[in-house]
Amino acid sequence: MARLLYVEASPRRERSVSIEVSQVFLEAYRAANPNDEIEKLDIWACELPSFNGDVLAPKYAGLNGVALTVKQKAAWADIRRLAGSFLAADKLLFSVPLWNFGIPYRLKQLIDLISHKDILFVFDGTNFRGLLKARKAAIVYARGLDYGSTDSSTPASTYDFQKPYMEIWLRMIGITDVVDVIVERTLFGAVTDKEARNRAATTARVLGSQF
Repeated sequence: MARLLYVEASPRRERSVSIEVSQVFLEAYRAANPNDEIEKLDIWACELPSFNGDVLAPKYAGLNGVALTVKQKAAWADIRRLAGSFLAADKLLFSVPLWNFGIPYRLKQLIDLISHKDILFVFDGTNFRGLLKARKAAIVYARGLDYGSTDSSTPASTYDFQKPYMEIWLRMIGITDVVDVIVERTLFGAVTDKEARNRAATTARVLGSQF
């Protein structure tokens, strides 16, 4: 039995394209893997501590070999609890909408909180080595405009900081196998939106059954 962690990064719930397509992925995954455990992490419903001095202090104390204070240990324990779901997972699934050419701030906050040396990765001064046992991830990206071609008004080479950021972060924490589903042009009216959703759902269904 494997454990899949599903990270939901959109606050729109039933109106979210990324969640809608992720649910299709999950339905296919459940059908193909009925004994697997699926944990959902809704980043808009969970408690995320501020990434402030109380968190930074134990981070740098640990890097410099300085003993942590009681307050610093408590702050670092909260970080380790957040990271626990990622460390326990065998596979990862993310639903990620595009916000201002990047990812939602709550997802960035979560990544900043848990991405530390000796928690999600080790670093020898030259190379990163991920500490997750998971080696594969799937990501559903939703975008209002067209980023898929160089002749669009928002070509990916200039405007897409969503997919590249997620991929480099996943590589840093040890994920070597990443598949994705991209839903674009969701702002171009009902017909175009429906076509985009249907195409993405078809892809998600196939990937979910094979994940």
